[in-house]
Amino acid sequence: MGMAYTLLDIVEFLRQAGSEDVEPEDVVTAAWVEWREVGPDIWAPPG
Repeated sequence: MGMAYTLLDIVEFLRQAGSEDVEPEDVVTAAWVEWREVGPDIWAPPG
């Protein structure tokens, strides 16, 4: 689908995949999201 640079990018990917009622808070608290090295409030710059 692409590269996520913000939490809203993840929400948009999920909406495009058919999860129309997803909100940013849902992604932050979801048990099925694995944050690696950073969390939902901290994004590493690309590269």
